[in-house]
Amino acid sequence: MTTQTMPKILTRDFLLVFLAQFTFTFVFHILIPTLPIYLSRLGSTEEEIGVLIGIFFFSSLVLRPFVGKALLKTQEKNFMIAGALLFAFTSVAYLFAPPFWPVLIVRIFQGIGFAFFQTASLTLIVNISSEAHRGRSVSYFYLAINLSGALGPSLGMFLINHFSFSILFWVCLGLSLGSLFITHRLGLRTIIPLPDVPSEDHSLISRKAIPTSIVSSLSLFIWGALTAFFPLFAIDQGVSNPGLFFTTMAIMLILGRALGGKLLDLYSKERIILPCLATYIISMVILAFSKTLPMFILTAVIWGIGHAFLIPSVLVSTLERVGTSPGPAMGTFTAITDLGVSLGPMITGIIVHNAGYPIMFLCLALTGVINLCYFYFFVRKKE
Repeated sequence: MTTQTMPKILTRDFLLVFLAQFTFTFVFHILIPTLPIYLSRLGSTEEEIGVLIGIFFFSSLVLRPFVGKALLKTQEKNFMIAGALLFAFTSVAYLFAPPFWPVLIVRIFQGIGFAFFQTASLTLIVNISSEAHRGRSVSYFYLAINLSGALGPSLGMFLINHFSFSILFWVCLGLSLGSLFITHRLGLRTIIPLPDVPSEDHSLISRKAIPTSIVSSLSLFIWGALTAFFPLFAIDQGVSNPGLFFTTMAIMLILGRALGGKLLDLYSKERIILPCLATYIISMVILAFSKTLPMFILTAVIWGIGHAFLIPSVLVSTLERVGTSPGPAMGTFTAITDLGVSLGPMITGIIVHNAGYPIMFLCLALTGVINLCYFYFFVRKKE
């Protein structure tokens, strides 16, 4: 990237959204390896854990299209503030809510907060980025999520191994309040009305965004299952800190998006997406036959490389399809993506209970095959 291009991307609001996103998703990533363990120690079954993990994304996906449409007329900052507040309240609520139903309610409201903040922050980044540098802007913005993913899981395991789950939830509260403070510092963006755009731009669902959103959804189906059950699988295999698996993933995401962000503006998105989809299949097959930490790390490296380029590529491809009004497009994209993340833990929880972890990972590999075929024959060919 040239020195002239960098200032065009790293504006004051870009950096503030980046920092707010980092602290916000830090809460999310701290809970990835720790919440399944917390629920398991309180007596929850695999099916219950799958539901409690998945309901977070299900409640998020229900709200996202409404948030996306509302962003046509409402400041993104307002939804980000609401999301950070909900994350703060639910962080405290974990201290008093036992499973199953009280935790379910907490997870629903936390998912709503996630929908508010994530949809609004991504839409804001798209709106303040020039079209010529949009691929790099999105890729660099995702580094906020990746950096928190690199630090959060291991920190979460450290907190529960050396302190307690109560300390974990208090840390989540502090991070949520930090995100709220940073978001409050954002400037107000002028909302430009769109009176003469096609009627679809004002609808709840952007139909043009659906095909590529399904690709993202099937990819995140795999990730959702991993977040729910890999920590338990790793502990069964004698690995004391499953957070290292997710930290390795995040490091690969950071390296891929920091060093390869420019590729998204230079090459066809379809040429990038196909090999990335193959990495999901390869990594899940390896994981199905892995029992040691080095093999788990190898899986995380392969998965992380593919994921680093896949999600930004699919997202930018979606924006190219829809043209105007990124709000509804982002609402549709993130909602359908959340559907995959929510169904992943719910469906694989049943598979784990009846067939065990190796079969579950092979089923995830099969999901990757289906996704690859869908993209090649139904998305890429039509384009």
